[in-house]
Amino acid sequence: MHVEDIAYSVDGTEMIGHLAYDDETSARRPSVLLCHEGNGLSSHVKARAERLAGLGYVAFALDYFGGGVQLPLEQARVKLGPLFEDPGATARLGLAGLDMLLAQPVADPARVAVIGYCFGGSMTLEIARSGADVKAFVGFHPGLTVTPGSQNIQGSVLMCFGTNDPFISPDQRVAFEKDMTDAGVGDWNLEVYGGVQHSFTNPQAADAGLPGLGYDAKADARSWSSMLRLFDETINA
Repeated sequence: MHVEDIAYSVDGTEMIGHLAYDDETSARRPSVLLCHEGNGLSSHVKARAERLAGLGYVAFALDYFGGGVQLPLEQARVKLGPLFEDPGATARLGLAGLDMLLAQPVADPARVAVIGYCFGGSMTLEIARSGADVKAFVGFHPGLTVTPGSQNIQGSVLMCFGTNDPFISPDQRVAFEKDMTDAGVGDWNLEVYGGVQHSFTNPQAADAGLPGLGYDAKADARSWSSMLRLFDETINA
């Protein structure tokens, strides 16, 4: 397997993303962009990229903080603050990562998916709202943001989260459903897991010491399987 950290620049900041793919063939293959959690580009998301590579995808985990590192909680909050207020900047960071993925000779630009974790799920939605030519958008314990541009979404949307996620209120869920419906998004789905908390895909979630965060092996496995089924319908077809 080819695994490489790649430096690239966004608005004058050096980002370092994580690329992985099976190098036994030079053929183009379905491509997946991964958007990391709100604490930075962690080993969790890098491992997910390598897991996808093992399944035959070319995977690139972008960096939206700079340096390609995981940050202490307070530093991450400082970095995230402006992005919460500026969906345009969030989209630009995501699209820069998408450009790096599609610049790889093994990436098939006609078969692309974007997935994201935590705030990376919000970034996934902003990439979708930009009108990017992407076939599938998947969020794991994402922020269910409602911002302008949902009418531009071209691909299928799947958002996976738990009922005990403190960052997704019932009102936010209803507002998101209304946004998708009013925008006429052709294929969107929510997958909701009872009793499951935020960061349910990350085995180290509890290490943050924050209430409402916790790993859930069943929800992790089920959401991953749902993502792969969507890939089979979209970028593997």
